Amino acid sequence: MTHNDKPINGQDNPSFLNLLNQLPPPPPAPELQSKPGPRRLARLRAAWKESWEGGGFLYQRWEEVFQARHASWHEVANWIKAAALFGGISLIVLMLDAAGDIASATLKGLSAVPATNGGDGSGLWGTVDHPVRVFLADQAAHLSVAPAALYAFWQLTGLVGLVGGFFGNAGARIAWLLFGIGSLAMIWFAAPAGGRAAATGLAALMWALASIFALRGLTLRPIVHNHPPQFMPQFNPTLHLHATLPAPTPTGGDFDDVHRLQR
Repeated sequence: MTHNDKPINGQDNPSFLNLLNQLPPPPPAPELQSKPGPRRLARLRAAWKESWEGGGFLYQRWEEVFQARHASWHEVANWIKAAALFGGISLIVLMLDAAGDIASATLKGLSAVPATNGGDGSGLWGTVDHPVRVFLADQAAHLSVAPAALYAFWQLTGLVGLVGGFFGNAGARIAWLLFGIGSLAMIWFAAPAGGRAAATGLAALMWALASIFALRGLTLRPIVHNHPPQFMPQFNPTLHLHATLPAPTPTGGDFDDVHRLQR
């Protein structure tokens, strides 16, 4: 409370600001009393101001947000957990949607590549790639899919298996193995009869060389753990002998002395 420095007649002299604060608020203007809009706005403003005071609704929510920075997940308010989960799920959905668009654009780009590139079968890569193109083109004639789409999917499977297998992904390595087996089968069926064995063998060697990177770190040697168990059962044999000795019978003066001590 603000006061002046000099008292008057032994009493405190209130300042002008103190008296001004004690005055009642002025009544609203007559033109505003007949309009419900300004009165509603005034009530909303008062409710907003009251909610930010100590113990108000917004004040408590702000305190919960401030305390959530230093609290564990179980101590955080439920509405903060719900908001965080909803935001995380929304972010995952957006990422999956973006990943689907990227994968679709990649497949469309690969499908646009004509399937006649390298179709003459010249060179080492043409010897392996040409039978695959021929086999896929023959099979696509009986399916409702373009040969270029099949060839693009075959390329994408091999690329994903090679890259994912290099980073140790088990699913990518399985896809790489199926990709190699399927490629060898297609080359065997579509290669010319005279050079079928040579084309298949050349493809097997190329696939084996690429498997050095795709199957990096994979071993068929069984892993044997020679660590002794932490808790070894211990046997401590002990021999227990139970002997029953007869109680001595008191006689004579000793019996009288025992009764005398009991008294």
